[in-house]
Amino acid sequence: MIAQAILQFGTSRFLQAHVDLFVSQAFDRCDPNAGGICVVQSTNSAISTARVVALAGGDGYPVHIRGVRRGHTLDYGINCGAIRAAVHADSHWHRLLDAMASEVRVIVSNTGDRGFRLDERDEAGLLTQTWRAPRSYPAKLVVLLHHRWRECPHAPLSLFPCELVERNGDTLRDTVTRLAQQWRLPGGFVGWLWRHCVWANSVVDRMVGQALHPVGAVTEPYALWAVERKPGLLLPCAHEAIVLTDDLERHERFKLFLLHGGQTYLAELWLARALDKHMTVLQAMNHGEMRAELEAMWAEDVIPIFRALGQESAALAYLVDLRERLLNPFLEHRLADIAENHAPKKVRRLSPILTLNSQLSLQLPQPRLRAALSSRVEAKPYAPVARRHARGAGS
Repeated sequence: MIAQAILQFGTSRFLQAHVDLFVSQAFDRCDPNAGGICVVQSTNSAISTARVVALAGGDGYPVHIRGVRRGHTLDYGINCGAIRAAVHADSHWHRLLDAMASEVRVIVSNTGDRGFRLDERDEAGLLTQTWRAPRSYPAKLVVLLHHRWRECPHAPLSLFPCELVERNGDTLRDTVTRLAQQWRLPGGFVGWLWRHCVWANSVVDRMVGQALHPVGAVTEPYALWAVERKPGLLLPCAHEAIVLTDDLERHERFKLFLLHGGQTYLAELWLARALDKHMTVLQAMNHGEMRAELEAMWAEDVIPIFRALGQESAALAYLVDLRERLLNPFLEHRLADIAENHAPKKVRRLSPILTLNSQLSLQLPQPRLRAALSSRVEAKPYAPVARRHARGAGS
């Protein structure tokens, strides 16, 4: 049955072990606000198709929690039963439109790096072609939301893009708005997109390791979904990992400066030393010199920034959890995978730390970050052994 309270675009193992698992656990606690999930496949990937076929059976799927949390080793499984329907957009588009008329109150997405890109083949005529799904995710949203506006404009609706984009809710809203205007849709609809729909900005933080086949995932114990507080926001469920915040930027900085900055700095050290091509994050964390350099980078190049922001204690607490995460004995996360597209990744992840240092007039020398950004080491094109490395928190 397609009609569910939550419509989800994307079948990724990250969503399986993050949003979908949270909703399933809320069901187990009899949370009255938790709703069933309908997963929508938008691509013709054979892996995604196999997942949708398995999910459509309604038997749930396994999620294995493996790692260390506050000194305790955890290794156990959960059956996730939140997904009540799974369909392909191309073959069930008219039924998705029907569901949007009233049942859906939350839309979740994780459509990958290109998820917000438009497709020039999508055009306004799709609004009347109820049998044909648009190609791009933003175009799908325009058609679905236009149908909602016409059929049930007063029903509450919140959208939660989980893509790794800064202020992802605002970005998706702006993209959908531009497309609606290009299609010359009524001003009343465009105003409804802004005034009625709630576009949630959020930060997701969880390392999801290998996928299980045909569906399921292995993930670490740590999980965070920081959601910016907004009037009228409807959460998919109540869960201890879902944190409503008035300061989303703080969570973004913790993840970017400490997790992503730390991973990229380890990759830089690995490349500069030309170490074993199969070296993992766990091995790097247990390598005396690399660990010492990483700790010095955190302590001298980054933590003083959080001190100046009045967030030092929270940043140090995040680091306590982060060390356990990077020392996870069950997570096979190769530095070669982190080092893919290393030069532009360094700019995205390390430059903002230097920029904030300048904006705050701290005059920190930050020698390690500056040396990393000025170096020209680059990853060799190693063939991946097997794609088992972590997704979600980011590699």
